[in-house]
Amino acid sequence: MDAAEFRRRGKEMVDFVADYLENIEHRRVYPDVEPGYLRSMIPSEAPLEPESYEDVLKDVDRVIMPGITHWQSPHFHAYFPSASSYPALLADMLCGGLGCIGFTWAASPACTELETVMLDWLGKMLQLPEDFLAGTKGQGGGVIQGTASEATLMALLAARCKAVKCVHESDPQRSEADIISKLIAYTSEEAHSSVERAGLIGGVGIRMVATDEHFSVRAETLEKMVAEDKAAGFIPFFFCATLGTTPSCAFDKITELGPLCNAENIWMHIDAAYAGSSFICPEFRPLLDGVEFADSFNFNPHKWLLVNFDCSAMWVKKRTDLIGAFKLDPVYLKYDNQESGLVTDYRHWGIPLGRRFRSLKLWFVFRMYGQSGLQAYIRKHVELAKVFETMVKKDKRFEICAEVVLGLVCFRLKGSDELNEALLKEMTHLGRIHLVPCKLRGRFVLRFAVCGRTTELRHVQEAWTHITELSSELLLKHHS
Repeated sequence: MDAAEFRRRGKEMVDFVADYLENIEHRRVYPDVEPGYLRSMIPSEAPLEPESYEDVLKDVDRVIMPGITHWQSPHFHAYFPSASSYPALLADMLCGGLGCIGFTWAASPACTELETVMLDWLGKMLQLPEDFLAGTKGQGGGVIQGTASEATLMALLAARCKAVKCVHESDPQRSEADIISKLIAYTSEEAHSSVERAGLIGGVGIRMVATDEHFSVRAETLEKMVAEDKAAGFIPFFFCATLGTTPSCAFDKITELGPLCNAENIWMHIDAAYAGSSFICPEFRPLLDGVEFADSFNFNPHKWLLVNFDCSAMWVKKRTDLIGAFKLDPVYLKYDNQESGLVTDYRHWGIPLGRRFRSLKLWFVFRMYGQSGLQAYIRKHVELAKVFETMVKKDKRFEICAEVVLGLVCFRLKGSDELNEALLKEMTHLGRIHLVPCKLRGRFVLRFAVCGRTTELRHVQEAWTHITELSSELLLKHHS
């Protein structure tokens, strides 16, 4: 493919994507395929000779589309949103075209510098404390990670490194292996499984903290566990607080937990993967109160801020804590301005060395939507969730299972888990709307998340009509 054909095909692909997104609501949202469906539809080996672009595109329709779960559909209400917008798609296209790999400032100065500035822009939109911003003289700063799972792991590893150094200072004879074997981290029993996974990768024990009636971790509970562990000779070093848990969008009480972590020298990381986007709205910013006590904070613009995957924003109060844990300087990565103090090398801030120019997506979206456009988008989703909650409450056969704060509604049919499992199974089988479940206090609960950029009131009403019709059929069978 030469430049002339690329121009033509590029325009065709833009049309293909625009057509797909414009007509997405007419597609079955959940695919009707069996595991392994794809292998028999394509050859067992790569072609020896080149094939035509037309043939490749035909196979997108024949092979790929039947196996796509349509995450951008207004009928998609599973998990949490996966953001998408036209400005972000165009920025991603530019990123691919430029093809730079920004592991050091010298590897592509604009790639590094725009990321630093965009994370400052976003930090200011969230009203983060000054400590978290790079500015030109700040000790903190932001970085784009791939996912919230990566951010949690980076925070835990940085905290582990800091804890080992701290113990070494007071007890130089103690081995690193012995110290690490005594380290204990904490997180909510409602936290995402990626936090537990970070503990497995980091080789440290993680204890799950029980929650209150609102599924929130309280300081009193954590304080008791920390005291027990210290008495048993363990070293509490890390707490991952969640703002907007995956099951029910619950919020840990960081205004209480922060001072406790600070007093006990425990690194507090905040995972606000989904909910974080809402903090750009003044009415939701109080949900972030207490962030001033945190050592690191993370949320995913790629969930709810109209920036396509992947783009997970992470801030640290002291970047030396993060960089110090992972800094290696081989000669082939050194360059002239390295020690100027004006630049940072993001290879020290994360697991991969190579990095895409992901800050372009933030730059395009922030400029083309403006803060007011992004706020309006968040508010609309929250409003639609409230409409769904009201409809659920009006039907006496159903119950709401957790407080509705943002764009997620947890509900169930009154009755057995089996009944609710059967309802979800039928929904998934029909594929008109897509939901996933969670467990709250041991009960099987349905989650309705407002996800799509194009979701309107009518889609929420259609979803509720569909759910109630299926429920009526199910209850009729159940009673007959």
